[in-house]
Amino acid sequence: MLDLLIIGGSAAATTAGIYGIRRGLNLKIITKEFGGEVATSGEIGNWPGDGMTDGITLSDKFKNHLKYYKVNIEEGIEVEKITKQEDGTFCVSTKKGSNVGMAGEKMADGKEGVLKCDYVAKAVIVATGVHPRELGAMGEKEFRNKGVSYCSTCDMPLFTSKTVAVIGGGNSALESALMGVDIAKKVYVINKNPGFKGDEVLISKLTSQPKDKVEIIYEVDTKEFVGDKFLTGVKYSSKDGQVREIKVEGAFVHIGMVPNSQIVPENVEKNPFGEIKVNVRCETNIPGLYAAGDVSDIPFKQIVIATGQGCLATLSAVQYLNSRK
Repeated sequence: MLDLLIIGGSAAATTAGIYGIRRGLNLKIITKEFGGEVATSGEIGNWPGDGMTDGITLSDKFKNHLKYYKVNIEEGIEVEKITKQEDGTFCVSTKKGSNVGMAGEKMADGKEGVLKCDYVAKAVIVATGVHPRELGAMGEKEFRNKGVSYCSTCDMPLFTSKTVAVIGGGNSALESALMGVDIAKKVYVINKNPGFKGDEVLISKLTSQPKDKVEIIYEVDTKEFVGDKFLTGVKYSSKDGQVREIKVEGAFVHIGMVPNSQIVPENVEKNPFGEIKVNVRCETNIPGLYAAGDVSDIPFKQIVIATGQGCLATLSAVQYLNSRK
């Protein structure tokens, strides 16, 4: 039995692991893939101690820090469900899959929906982060990984000297477009709003680009991704109802994130966006269960805030575990 199980593989989970191991806890980190959204970030200029870094570099530092403390990390593990048991411990069941070492299976006791416990822990921190929100436009699913992408860091280099579109109006879209300036031939930025909602330094940098390099299209809705075997264009409609098409070979969708909160017990409180509600100690409404980072209802989604929450969650868990003794 573990003292603490940390579910996730990015900033909050890393900090939780470091603080937990330094407190002498018997803990483990499980994650489907280490790095999370941090690894997909482009330039990072607000991480204390680094004037400028990038997501992959910072993610590697996180992992090396955990290795330094010999924190047990299991990758390729996708959690199906967290259940609090009658004795107060948590049963964590995982999904079946070729990369999953331990798979939750139905119990052979005739109980409908009961899953095998692949991990049992006295306390659990959910630091599963978020995943990209889809537009819901026609052709989006058909051309995913065939020109449509949600990760500029991963895929923008594939479009060197080609024309791309970036869809969105926040920091992620701004960062994606600026990355495209250095890589692509031309970048179209499709923004449904009359302006951008992001850091002024990024907005200024993007809007000052030459018009033949960056073309910003405001107040339009993306309607359809078109092409044959691969993406060839994006259709959008303006306020007057006219539909236009731009010819592109790649499209990067950055319109927000959806919290990966489906694994928690059904009686865990969430806000209307699906984020897990926590107090100032990162406690959920279930004793012993904590949430940290972007999966929680913390108002600002920043790497430095996620790390702080990872620390808070672990220190709160330590007090909880001490009280149970």
